[in-house]
Amino acid sequence: MGNRNPLKIFSGNAHPALAKEICEHLQLELGQAEVGRFPDGEVEVQIGENVRGADVFVVQPTSPPVNDHVMELLFMLDAFRRASAYRITAVMPYYGYARQDRKDRPRVPISAKVVADLLTTSGANRVLTMDLHAGQIQGYFNIPVDHLYATPVTVDYFRKLKLKNLTVISPDMGGVERARSFAKKLRVPLALIDKRRENADTVEVMNVIGDVAGRAALLVDDMVDTGGTLVRAAETLKEKGAEKVFACCVHGVFARDAVSRICDSELELVVATNSIPLSAAGQNCSRIKILSVAKLLAEAIRSIHDETSVSRLFI
Repeated sequence: MGNRNPLKIFSGNAHPALAKEICEHLQLELGQAEVGRFPDGEVEVQIGENVRGADVFVVQPTSPPVNDHVMELLFMLDAFRRASAYRITAVMPYYGYARQDRKDRPRVPISAKVVADLLTTSGANRVLTMDLHAGQIQGYFNIPVDHLYATPVTVDYFRKLKLKNLTVISPDMGGVERARSFAKKLRVPLALIDKRRENADTVEVMNVIGDVAGRAALLVDDMVDTGGTLVRAAETLKEKGAEKVFACCVHGVFARDAVSRICDSELELVVATNSIPLSAAGQNCSRIKILSVAKLLAEAIRSIHDETSVSRLFI
């Protein structure tokens, strides 16, 4: 039967451009909301229109500055709940703190779980996200989670490039499943890199498992943070005889000097999506290509609102 409640989309300050693009696909106006700061830095939120009985979607990736954008989202969710919205969905193309998903050392928090609890407590009835760092994070929620994948967008881009003698590379053992799926869709061989992480920012690449000599190599990962892993992996692949090295990720965090590292590296091109807004430095780097996932998110929002299957968006 579908949903008779009006569909409304709002945005915080994290990525209003993405929210507007989603609205364009849905032929909707972006909802009115003021998200600012008090003089002491506290977040101030006020919804500028009636949302009573509305099916509300709040677009807010928790991109840098992460904590500011998390707090904006929490306060917006609370504002909509108190304004009697029918249903509130947190649209988080990039889910911050996802890498802190387990207790891997003594006396550390499971921060991904804390964020999930905060979202639920603040008023979220469901979450729409994309390419979680660890899929099991969905289990941290006691509300529905729609987990999208950007592969329909990224795979289509590389199909159109028609790279010859292509091999998809997983930059580490943990990303093998993601890279295998990518390689299967492109119908090309798979290889992987065995690495040893010395600390949070330094990676020592140990070995390439698979044949890359004389081939184009495509590194596939969920995110690029400081770019250290990516650049070192590209160097190793070139040492092993790869003719060209490309990279593809969903979330281009590009923290610290990642952009300059990429511009000075062996990488021909790094493809990311607009799940996170690209910095000014990134926009000036010809080796970084951004693909839009707005249409994919818009179709997911439409399916959730109409209460139809979201799985049709998977390939």
